[in-house]
Amino acid sequence: MRDIRHFVNGSAFEGASGRFGEVFNPNTGEVQARVQLAMAGELDLAVQAALKAFPAWSATNPQRRARVMFEFKRLVEANMQDLAEMLSAEHGKVIADSKGDIQRGLEVIEFACGIPHALKGEYTEGAGPGIDVYSMRQPLGVVAGITPFNFPAMIPMWMFGVAIAVGNTFILKPSEKDPTVPVRLAELMMEAGAPEGVLNVVHGDKTAVDAILQHPDIKAVSFVGSSDIAHYVYSQGTLHNKRVQAMGGAKNHGIVMPDADLDQVVKDLSGAAFGSAGERCMALPVVVPVGKAVADELRERMVAEIDTLKVGLSNDADAQYGPVVSAAHRQKIADYIQIGKDEGAELVVDGRDFSLQGYEKGFFIGPSFFDGVKPGMKTYQEEIFGPVLQMVRADSFEEAVELPSKHQYGNGVAIFTRNGRTAREFASRVQVGMVGINVPIPVPVAYHTFGGWKRSAFGDTNQHGMEGVKFWTKVKTITARWPEGEIGDSSFVIPTMK
Repeated sequence: MRDIRHFVNGSAFEGASGRFGEVFNPNTGEVQARVQLAMAGELDLAVQAALKAFPAWSATNPQRRARVMFEFKRLVEANMQDLAEMLSAEHGKVIADSKGDIQRGLEVIEFACGIPHALKGEYTEGAGPGIDVYSMRQPLGVVAGITPFNFPAMIPMWMFGVAIAVGNTFILKPSEKDPTVPVRLAELMMEAGAPEGVLNVVHGDKTAVDAILQHPDIKAVSFVGSSDIAHYVYSQGTLHNKRVQAMGGAKNHGIVMPDADLDQVVKDLSGAAFGSAGERCMALPVVVPVGKAVADELRERMVAEIDTLKVGLSNDADAQYGPVVSAAHRQKIADYIQIGKDEGAELVVDGRDFSLQGYEKGFFIGPSFFDGVKPGMKTYQEEIFGPVLQMVRADSFEEAVELPSKHQYGNGVAIFTRNGRTAREFASRVQVGMVGINVPIPVPVAYHTFGGWKRSAFGDTNQHGMEGVKFWTKVKTITARWPEGEIGDSSFVIPTMK
């Protein structure tokens, strides 16, 4: 059986913990590999490699670091098909979604290629008599990222792309459920010209996470995952004097106004709710039609649309989505569907009995659709993270604004309308971090910034864009005066009231 090893100091690293996790093939349900699980000692070896690499890498000028990013981008593009197949084989998402996963990560790498411009500081000439003041952004040192199973290429690149480009060295702890692609990305970064120790990959479970959070030489941690763990990472990381950004769960809403283009809405909902088997923090699992007529028509159209969806193998080019990542996750989704039914919501389409012929042990689950969901229900309040769409009917625009605004999560929201004034007012008033107007999954482009509100994010700095540059750097401000007298003349003092 294949063993997936750590990647430290530019090469594969054989851990000594003797601990392993199982990596499944979601299509068949079979174990396809073992992944090593690190203890604190192995994490420390990676940190030491990163510490050794940091002085020279941080002293490398930004233009040369950008050239590494350009070459890394070229290599990832050249290996796109192989990377997508690796990703699909461990995660279960179809090849098209895997390529999208990689491409959205590459967009942040493209942003990182412009790091010389992003690192330019501020300058004030003549702030005082003969005095100039300027600032510079400098890297933090050794930093780390802890990433989830659902985007094993995109989210690591969101983190290490900017962090490395600004001059840090990086420790990546990817999900142990689908760890092969992150290791391959690290290999490609070395091929692109990054020195040994600049990007290291350490696999593990909570033991490795705690080692990262407690290690005194790791200066910052970025995390994406569930809200409970995000809160834990934020509280423990800051307790150990680290800068932390921790992105949590979501329950994104799609508001459908009476004037919306329902043909487009149905297609958008289908992709946003069921694409990638709903395993996306920016999925759209809640639809809020405004008015009974809109709700009734939307329900009828969604049932017909769901009937056309094809669930298949991850390498099936005709499938809309493939299996979920694990048997445990499949069972969790099925349990939520039963809870929703028990709570009194109407289960219009039940996907729990779906089975793919010849792959009955695979982690497949069909699309499900609820109507009559109420805000007090557990299944509405919590993140299901599967191919389940819930309809919450609203009688008015005011009620539609209130639903996502009062929810515990505030990651993303969308409104479907042809009325510019309605869209503008909604975007201004809704208490959610990312808003789409006729855009079902409003993930910002790479040169803007990604981040939710409320229990969807902990910390005060978002991911990628200039917010990412700020998170992975510290500011130094210099006040300079060149006296007219001889060297050593110290007549300048701090101004006083005199």
